[in-house]
Amino acid sequence: MQFADTALARRLEEAEAAAAVVFGSQVLEVAGGRAVFAGVDSPLSQVVGIGLNGPVSRSELNTLETFFYSRGSKVSIDLCPLADAALFRELSRRSYRVAEFNNVLVRRLAGVEIVLTPRVRRAIAGEDDLWSHTVGHGFFEQPELTTEEMGVGRAVFAMPGAMCYLAVSESGEPAGGGALSIREGLATLFADSTIPGFRGQGLHRELIAARLNEALAQGCDIATASTQPASGSQRNYERLGFEVAYTKVTLEKTR
Repeated sequence: MQFADTALARRLEEAEAAAAVVFGSQVLEVAGGRAVFAGVDSPLSQVVGIGLNGPVSRSELNTLETFFYSRGSKVSIDLCPLADAALFRELSRRSYRVAEFNNVLVRRLAGVEIVLTPRVRRAIAGEDDLWSHTVGHGFFEQPELTTEEMGVGRAVFAMPGAMCYLAVSESGEPAGGGALSIREGLATLFADSTIPGFRGQGLHRELIAARLNEALAQGCDIATASTQPASGSQRNYERLGFEVAYTKVTLEKTR
């Protein structure tokens, strides 16, 4: 893998920021990145990509905080470790707290071959509830989902340019899902989920492979995904040739 420098990080973060915009969300372009509000409790409400084009001013941070606070929401910033160093100090001064870490993984697609993925197919129009429930069941690890939890999946399904995939068990039951977004030759794989009872059957690796097939068909040169450190998802991505480019930290603050 090519060294994870600022140029690569900027490309990855810009793609994530573009993919973060969902139907009906409100967006603020700020500090070289993007603030997205998709609902007070939505995990899609976040700030992505700030600080990679140079210093971030206090007035810019004030603006993005007001953007969320005025909508009754906390501020959640996905921060790349290659962002301007002064930004970390300023966020610390403002009493942001660490919420979680995520590894950003990358795979160069030169020389990769298309493989068969018989248990995975593209979700089609009208299957938004089926896809949302399948992915939500796996993510929340429970079959009964709230309206808000279903709403997260529906928002992803409605993302401009997003391609959603379903994995089925040997008996044909919906067993997992994932999504793909392509921007300027970069394929972003996200929303990966497998229902607990179907884990350990290779479905997640097949979901990854199916989306890589599409990325190859569309001429992408690189693919990326984010996972929690040392998770089963990370292991599956690494088995398919992905490597960790860097680790991001999610910082949160309430008014």
